[in-house]
Amino acid sequence: MQDIQVRNESPDDFSAIDVVNLSAFEGEDEAKLVAELRERPDYSAELSFVAEFNGRLVGHCMLTPGQLISAKGTVDVLLLAPMSVVPSQSHRGIGTELVEAAKKAGKSKGFAAIIAAGQPDYYERLGFEHGANKGVECNLPVPDDALMFIELEAGAVANGGKVNYAQPFLSLY
Repeated sequence: MQDIQVRNESPDDFSAIDVVNLSAFEGEDEAKLVAELRERPDYSAELSFVAEFNGRLVGHCMLTPGQLISAKGTVDVLLLAPMSVVPSQSHRGIGTELVEAAKKAGKSKGFAAIIAAGQPDYYERLGFEHGANKGVECNLPVPDDALMFIELEAGAVANGGKVNYAQPFLSLY
């Protein structure tokens, strides 16, 4: 079996990334989200990753800079969304490889944590913790247990706080 290859996205990948998101989410909302996030001034291809397996693009994850704002200050974080794997390729560790690349990039760029709004069971397996346990909340209409975080710097979310997702995210919900 060939290894999973993870790398930064390039413009040549955009159509294939759309297909991955359409397949994984069974709709076009996440593909539209990715396109809108690429138009933002804080977009960086260095924070967007694709996974290839057997020469095919089978996964994608995108990070967007954000801030966790608490009464004790502001912490620079990354927002992980969307994160997708072609359903026929799930259970191969593709999502894990994408998140590992995201963590490595985030840490090297000086971000303190990664925040994800998604399936708690999945993100727990990847080392994420429930935001509600540390007083982390957001402006998305998601259940408390769906907001997850992983620290890239120890104690980064110790003061809790609120993450305000940008308009493209709000349009999705």
